[in-house]
Amino acid sequence: MIPQLAKETKVLIVDDQVLAKGYMKYSLEELGFSDITYVDKAQLALERIRHQHYNLIVCSYNLKRDQDGYYLYEQLKHNNELPPSTAFIFISADTTSDIVHSIVELQPDDFLAKPFTVNDLDKRLSKVLSRKKALNGVYRYMEKRQYPKALSELEQFLAEPKNSEFYPLALKTKGDLLLASGHYEQARDFFHAILNVQTFTWAQLGLVNAYIHLDEDEQAEKLVLRLAFKPECQLAAYDLLSALQIKQKDFNAALECVLVATEISPRNIRRHKTALDLSRITHDYASQFDAAKKIVKFAKDSIHDLPENYLNVARAGIDYAMTCEDDETDRLIKQANEYVKQFKAAFPKAELHEQMKVINARLLYLQDEKENAKALLEQLEEENWETDSLEALLDKAKAFHELGWFERSANIMDKIEQRCVRDEKQGSLFMQYLQQEKKEREDIKLPPKALNNKAVELFEKGDIENALVTFRQAFTVMPKNPAIALNLLQTLSKESSNDDTHPPSHRLIKACIETIENGTLTEEQEARYHRVRGILEQVS
Repeated sequence: MIPQLAKETKVLIVDDQVLAKGYMKYSLEELGFSDITYVDKAQLALERIRHQHYNLIVCSYNLKRDQDGYYLYEQLKHNNELPPSTAFIFISADTTSDIVHSIVELQPDDFLAKPFTVNDLDKRLSKVLSRKKALNGVYRYMEKRQYPKALSELEQFLAEPKNSEFYPLALKTKGDLLLASGHYEQARDFFHAILNVQTFTWAQLGLVNAYIHLDEDEQAEKLVLRLAFKPECQLAAYDLLSALQIKQKDFNAALECVLVATEISPRNIRRHKTALDLSRITHDYASQFDAAKKIVKFAKDSIHDLPENYLNVARAGIDYAMTCEDDETDRLIKQANEYVKQFKAAFPKAELHEQMKVINARLLYLQDEKENAKALLEQLEEENWETDSLEALLDKAKAFHELGWFERSANIMDKIEQRCVRDEKQGSLFMQYLQQEKKEREDIKLPPKALNNKAVELFEKGDIENALVTFRQAFTVMPKNPAIALNLLQTLSKESSNDDTHPPSHRLIKACIETIENGTLTEEQEARYHRVRGILEQVS
């Protein structure tokens, strides 16, 4: 360690283990550090960082007393409270794969596994602090979001041969700045030039990003699919791939991609929220319910721990129950009620009485207590469109629609859409879901399960034309249900055998077959499926 560098470095240690703090104090003093502050809670660290600039933060990943190191770092990054000139290093005794993946995707300046020696610490800190000091001028402009000045400073830095040891980091920073500045063509050409010399992973990821923004989707897809097989950049590749699929409106593929990434690194709340949004668009009620539960689980003791998380689980459970058989519906109602209880225990002072009335009304509807559900909704105060959350308003619209108050439901949908248009922060996926939900509820008045029952009744009466219309509506809102897919496929085969001049849609048949073969059928349904496939093969 360069003595002057250690002397100039202001250090914050975040650790709640007495022995670990003692060893860290001894190690840092051995290396010449003297300006050292210790805290044992993430909240105390946050307060210090907000009032004081630190050159180095060494944080335990495994804080026990309140939120842990993961969420402290995430909060600092989310709020732009961690300047790029500050080095942030995680230390942890736990090196299981999910912990390592979580830390790697956060991209701190380094990660040091316990136990470590003074010599280990010396090597890591010397490298990190030297990099920060060398690029300090660039970082200062980045902190002020003065990207043109940062790029100019970076060009001067790269022109100096004495800085050659830091060229890889400087080049990566240049690529990041070009993307942040929206100079996508320049960024693409820059990354190409880098890759012609050496195949840095960061340059490949940057090139994919540039391709996506330049609508060069084919090149982006080819490259990102290769990167998804590399462990060191797997998560970043999955994020870029799902972004590309969302851009192309291939929401099923995007959901599959995001769910794989959540398995690799389960603590990333943003990714679970994306999974929730995508599962709603694709009508994957099971995945929606699972994502909502994971948000509650992993958001505890973090900036994401909010009362509405619990209510969103209840809402997702209700949406799921609307599509299930009675025994499954009962199980989902119990789980929804359990999360309502957890919400009340975790946030006893939260005043969300109106939202609770809507949730309870929807639960009553599921239990065939429609009049009680209506009475509960009639108790709602005059709608306050500006203060209710969008999720609360959406839930209210669903409740009114389920109980037959279609005009009131449509009015709420309109208000939500108006707010989304005004609110630039609202995600495009929510808007996509809202517009889809709005159209479907305009076109389809019956609830999901009733659609299938009505279609079966029409089919048995021989009214194939109207049965087909109703089964298609049921499949629209329940595309993952193999029984409904089979009923629709059977109706399509019946129609095609009656009228061979209008063959059924191959895309629809393919979608039905995909749902059936990815699902589970009874023995009777399996036999019926093979008969139907035979009929369709004869008429195709």
